Amino acid sequence: MNNRNYNIYFHTHTVSGIVISVVLFVIFFAGSFSFFRDDINNWERNESTAITKEIQLDYNTALKQLDKEQVLHGRNVTISINSNERRVAVYMEGTKDTLAPAKQKEGSFFYLDTKTLKSFTYEQSYSLGEFLYRLHFLAQIPYPVGYYLSGFVALFFLFAIITGVLLHWKKIVSNFYIFRPKEKLKTLWTDAHTALGMIGLPFQFVYAVTGAFFMIKLLIVAPAVMALYNGDQDKLYNELEYNDPVYKFENKKLATPFDIDALVTKAKSNWNDFEITRVFIQNYGDANMHVVVEGEMLSHKKFTGIGKVIYRIADGKEIAKKNPITQNNYLDVVKNVLYKIHFGDYGGYALRIVSFVLGIITCFVIISGVMIWLVARQKNNLPEKKRRFNAAVVRIYLAICLSMYPITALTFIVTKIFYPLSQNNLFLVYFGGWLVLAIFFIFKKNDAFTNKFCLISGSILGFLIPVTNGIVTGNWFWHSFMHNQIQVFFIDVFWIVLASLTLYVTYHLNQKKTV
Repeated sequence: MNNRNYNIYFHTHTVSGIVISVVLFVIFFAGSFSFFRDDINNWERNESTAITKEIQLDYNTALKQLDKEQVLHGRNVTISINSNERRVAVYMEGTKDTLAPAKQKEGSFFYLDTKTLKSFTYEQSYSLGEFLYRLHFLAQIPYPVGYYLSGFVALFFLFAIITGVLLHWKKIVSNFYIFRPKEKLKTLWTDAHTALGMIGLPFQFVYAVTGAFFMIKLLIVAPAVMALYNGDQDKLYNELEYNDPVYKFENKKLATPFDIDALVTKAKSNWNDFEITRVFIQNYGDANMHVVVEGEMLSHKKFTGIGKVIYRIADGKEIAKKNPITQNNYLDVVKNVLYKIHFGDYGGYALRIVSFVLGIITCFVIISGVMIWLVARQKNNLPEKKRRFNAAVVRIYLAICLSMYPITALTFIVTKIFYPLSQNNLFLVYFGGWLVLAIFFIFKKNDAFTNKFCLISGSILGFLIPVTNGIVTGNWFWHSFMHNQIQVFFIDVFWIVLASLTLYVTYHLNQKKTV
């Protein structure tokens, strides 16, 4: 590689990495915990459910109760599951009956507990798992600023990955095996950055591509909608098969009784290893009522296997069917593969744990890249003012990034003690505590102290999380294990292991400093 190309790649890699480093750290740190979003939610509520993507609900009983509460006649009702929890999402459109009261013409969205059939609004159902999940794409920043910001950060991260590979291409194998902890500081950070960057390279590349796709796809699709569909967005969604077929509301009462549970069971029996993830009811109670039962194959049987059956209730006939084994086309694969590989929900706990580790490794790669930048710019030939500025920039970076660990652990404890913690109070605890810690570390002006304090305090708080859960609920981790409450047990043990590892790292850092 000639010097000109090397300098272009080097400066592109450095500038893109430094500009996005803090936001990228937040995205990967919160995103790593998001792999366990469902487990965190179940732990917070002290609930446990079957580890399956299938809706576990008595549909007939639930719909009868909802009909008494909100009157379902003429409505479109969607029941879906997006997470492994006891609560399912229910979206009800306003009734199509023009003579109905105004209140019945209003739509609503809520969560329904599949065991107690109690309804929760989005705010009432907001949890720490949801908070961390949404933080990893900056959804707390008003839409669409947060979405686009996270999308462009992912895009710049992709540039940083590609230029980093090009920089190290000739020595990519040999440098992977080099680690010199006893050399000067810049060498130590460079070796760690290169080796760990290579370990997590496939993981980072996948998440850079999929993250950019999810967050800024609207900007990519918008020109196509205007040019190819004359601004008709619905036409695009129809061709992409995002919209369900529409059946006319006849405003006549359905004469025959219907059994949604039986239809779901019938649809499920069409294929082995098929899980029902969505039930869509059109024109509830009307003579032209239709039910769409949708699901997917188990991931280990077929990676992308989306199927559905549409029933006409008046005569019980099956009017359309999509076979998840033989009828999934290129479009289905494109739509679903990106989601699967981004969320890592196809390989159980093993895959999610590996993904968490790789996410934390990426956080370390980001930090080490910032430290390389600092050490390279602390040379004696630089003016004192510039060196102080560089040190201050890194101090702020480290204060914001490293303080995420203790504040996350503290928020786990607070949400358990004060459950249910409202959305506003959760924001106050996390963002308020994060701000206080960051300001404290910035004014402390000691990067070593920031690192040590965050690791030790995070470890101590991490050990207190299962203790807090045991004291508040009486459901100690050995009890949850014996009663097969896997999600609750996992989070308790997860924090014990994580706190032990960070304490171990702190001990060895102190040892090395003493030597």
